[in-house]
Amino acid sequence: MKILHLDRNHPLLLDMLTNAGFNNEENYKISKAETEKIISKYDGIVIRSRFNIDKDFLNAAKNLKFIARVGAGLESIDIDYAEKLGIKLIAAPEGNRNAVGEHALGMLLSLFNKLNKADKEVKNGLWNREANRGIELDGKTVGIIGYGNMGKAFSKKLSGFDCEVLCYDIQENVGDKNAKQVSLKELQQRVDVLSLHTPWTPLTNKMVNQEFINAFAKPIWFINTARGKSVVTAHLVAALKSGKILGAGLDVLEYEKLSFETLFDSDNLPASLNELFAMDNVILSPHIAGWTFESKEKLATVIAQKIIKTFKNNQNEK
Repeated sequence: MKILHLDRNHPLLLDMLTNAGFNNEENYKISKAETEKIISKYDGIVIRSRFNIDKDFLNAAKNLKFIARVGAGLESIDIDYAEKLGIKLIAAPEGNRNAVGEHALGMLLSLFNKLNKADKEVKNGLWNREANRGIELDGKTVGIIGYGNMGKAFSKKLSGFDCEVLCYDIQENVGDKNAKQVSLKELQQRVDVLSLHTPWTPLTNKMVNQEFINAFAKPIWFINTARGKSVVTAHLVAALKSGKILGAGLDVLEYEKLSFETLFDSDNLPASLNELFAMDNVILSPHIAGWTFESKEKLATVIAQKIIKTFKNNQNEK
């Protein structure tokens, strides 16, 4: 089987596939239009998020048997059409779930203890102890929306703290020893902290809006290491101003490009984003929650293992 690799990944991915007998070709600069002209020659492609895999692309990929995305989500692919064509879709949420769980916890603890604000002040010669008094996670109730690989990884990290963890998911019976599954209404009534771990789908697009935020009974702390387009930035900023949201840790932003490599197309920042950048009770990172040295290796390993497990028999038959 011939596999086209469209993004650079950990060398382990190529090594494992080559050793398993796959024919790998690399092209990291080719455009989408150029790829469509040659994609019919390949049985599989390995991507991250460089461009959309839409109907036009899939129609040109007449011999494609699989698309492997070295990451957790598949939102850059027309999933329904790919499955209709019998193309297997492979992702690797197992590869970076631990990294995401650690990052979410790090953001939460930094917010609670005002570490970023205090760091800036001390470096500027200010020694404001009372203004930087923190709060403890002990005794708080943490709510997780989206209890799959990422949500479970975060709750596992929280198990070391004396806090209550609730989860909400559209799937039934996903709760475990680390989190009690409840209705969305109960979660909104009880939590002090909300952490988002959902994929970007029509259901979650702009989910965190004014109505959603106002449904929480108490002021909350908000963590988003999932997808930026699930949050309406202007409504988040308004909630931060009013105190309905006490602070936010955001690894993802509404204005990211689909490739995740840059923030936005225009040189002119939206007003709400400018306001967000100026807030001391907001911590931002550039979509790196799952972007550790260890996860890079794990992601490559998981993708290679899944491809080999699914298609090795076909290779042997050839």
